[in-house]
Amino acid sequence: MTKVPVLEDLPSPEGRAVLVRTDYNVPIAGGRITDDLRIRLTLPTLRWLLERGATRITAASHLGRPKGTPDPRFSMDPVRACLTSLLADAGLDAGRVEVHENLRFDPREEAGDPSYAEELCRGHDLFVNDAFGAAHRAHASVVGPPKLLPSAAGRVMAREVEVLDGLLHGARRPFVAVLGGSKVSDKLGVIGALLEKVDTLLVGGGMCFTFLAALGHRVGASLFEPDQLDACHHLLGAGRDIRLPSDLTVLSPGGTFGADVIRSGETRQVGADVPEGWAGLDIGPGSAAEFSDAITEARTVLWNGPMGVFEDPRFAAGTRTVADAVAATSAFTVVGGGDSAAAVAELGLADRIDHVSTGGGASLEYLEKGDLPGLAALRDRGPALS
Repeated sequence: MTKVPVLEDLPSPEGRAVLVRTDYNVPIAGGRITDDLRIRLTLPTLRWLLERGATRITAASHLGRPKGTPDPRFSMDPVRACLTSLLADAGLDAGRVEVHENLRFDPREEAGDPSYAEELCRGHDLFVNDAFGAAHRAHASVVGPPKLLPSAAGRVMAREVEVLDGLLHGARRPFVAVLGGSKVSDKLGVIGALLEKVDTLLVGGGMCFTFLAALGHRVGASLFEPDQLDACHHLLGAGRDIRLPSDLTVLSPGGTFGADVIRSGETRQVGADVPEGWAGLDIGPGSAAEFSDAITEARTVLWNGPMGVFEDPRFAAGTRTVADAVAATSAFTVVGGGDSAAAVAELGLADRIDHVSTGGGASLEYLEKGDLPGLAALRDRGPALS
């Protein structure tokens, strides 16, 4: 079991300044935040610190990929305005909470430079890491402060560890995992780890085509990783219950697809073999029904990765059907962040999921390795504060 210090393990915040690493990497369009969930989720941590007398809280986060240099497109101003409003609505003193400028404006952040951690910690007495979505990165603001200040996990971080640790060590059975997304190579490690834990693995998304090719099926112009064929052969031959799509929704040669393009081409349903030149872009209705049946029979469900290119309505049915099944089942359900979390939010199903993770990559790495750099740093935190 992976245990980390929690807020109650900190010295009293009364009269002290606290540095809080948050994950405010929220979607912004036209200067407006389109989903403030990650900001709202930190309010319990901020409330706990404020109500116990913290004189000043600095919330520090990355936003986007500014590549180590200031970029107005990734300014924290929209986040700052949103947090101030949320704190006021919650009856909390927003005047004691400030938002640090984008951590990734400084190249030392992603380089893990200790000098940047020292700079961030200066003037602070305590450190709280509530950024689970960044906990798999050995960045300066993640692994540096626990070496310098008494530290603990915030409420978001602690809950993520509790839920994912439960999946690894105490999941109710049958335990069904649903994996999608683009590439097998991105999830090879977590597939191997999950096959030691789950009863059934359902594979959709672009990654299914390398598995199908390993079974001798034709994949046409679908996403395919020939260098992963041996790995898929090995996984399929390990005697585990891996289920692949039995039918697919495909797009004709030359067709275009996606969220922000002029869509063209013919779509059709085929079996597990894709015609030459056509591209598989979603699981078919039969597969979606089969996956849903397995989810309904489960007592624990983990879902990470869409079943197709759900940003395009022509290839969203598989993801929608799986999302409906995950929301409807009586099993304990976990959606592993990233595009899966975006899908359940878009479909209005998030409140029917037991736990929606804030960290897609972090969730997968935790399930694969059982630990993360940010968690290890907290366990080896700085000296006690008198």
